[in-house]
Amino acid sequence: MRFGFQICFILWLCSVGLRIEELVLCKWLSLSSKAVCAPLHSSAAVMGASVEEFNAAKENLGALKKDPGNEVKLKVYALFKQATQGPCNTSKPSMLDFVNKAKWDAWKSLGPVSQEEARQQYVDLISSLVGTEAPAVAAQPTGSTKGFQTLLVSTEDNITTIRLNRPEKKNAITVEMYNELIEALDLAGKDDSVITVITGSGDYYCSGNDLNNFTKIPEGGVEKLAKESGELLRRYVKVYIDFPKPLIGVINGPAVGVSVTLLGLFDVVYATEKATFHTPFSQLGQSPEGCSSYLFPKIMGAAKASEMLLFNKKLTATQACEVGLVTEVFPESSFQSEVWTRLKAYAKLPRNSLALSKQLIRVVEKEKLHAVNDAEVERLVERWLSDECMQAIMSFFQAKSKL
Repeated sequence: MRFGFQICFILWLCSVGLRIEELVLCKWLSLSSKAVCAPLHSSAAVMGASVEEFNAAKENLGALKKDPGNEVKLKVYALFKQATQGPCNTSKPSMLDFVNKAKWDAWKSLGPVSQEEARQQYVDLISSLVGTEAPAVAAQPTGSTKGFQTLLVSTEDNITTIRLNRPEKKNAITVEMYNELIEALDLAGKDDSVITVITGSGDYYCSGNDLNNFTKIPEGGVEKLAKESGELLRRYVKVYIDFPKPLIGVINGPAVGVSVTLLGLFDVVYATEKATFHTPFSQLGQSPEGCSSYLFPKIMGAAKASEMLLFNKKLTATQACEVGLVTEVFPESSFQSEVWTRLKAYAKLPRNSLALSKQLIRVVEKEKLHAVNDAEVERLVERWLSDECMQAIMSFFQAKSKL
């Protein structure tokens, strides 16, 4: 039961937005701008670092204070093995031996890279990681009142903007980001701004959940992990239901999972033409959240909602607009200028009039939405612990192994 739940839980993260390439089962992905290293086949590394430099890098690795994430740790592991033992020559682990399979894939992907070159790349990688922990002063947006680790929050021209700020991870949501979003929305609801905007940094609006949220099983076991994660999700959705001001989504790129299901709780949603909207739940034995099980059928009709929530249909921005999930779609070339011109005009409207008018629109169903949120969270926790989830995940991996 414990094993099945862990598999199911990891794959739920995929369903709400984490691409399978970004899981522990991934092949190599390039490092983020915060941890840059030489390309794996860079000719500049052929000379190789000295043994002393290599040993110093190992010591520096142990002194790192921040967890660099699974992708980077796999790079470190693979380069170390290549540098000390040469190209991978061990047998491929079982498909279900996830951790060792991930390590083997990472090491194997280095191919014929020489030990000297791998040693140099290992030293360069550790140096880049050490460099990211050096104190740095980030530029603060005009009007910013509080600093966050995963968000850029600013208030200007009567607009509070909350920007998801993990572009190197396609703005995947960590536990820290969940908590910061709850706090940021609470503060925005109480400040003097007229409207609040949520958008993303980089090419993605949001790719859903980050796998690292749930890789550490607490002392209470998987049941405790499921309960705590359910409560976090409940609190997160609640803050959207209760938000007192006009809330506007500026969807600057693809949106997946929970970042899509929440859109029914926004008052206006503007999207670039390159945005897509995907909720791939049922193929992994999961269920919807964000009040989408109630709001999506109301917004787009039961049939269209079922295509998304039951049958995993990905919508283009134009399709999302046609079914009412998106208010308006803009050309990519003029998206930011057109949208922000409009938002600044909205922010000049009377603050209390907008807030009170929103209350009239939303208050009738607020109690219903809280009940839906509770029911969705309870069902999702149940799904995480179900045998059916395990079977769905096993089928998923069998299909992947045939590719």
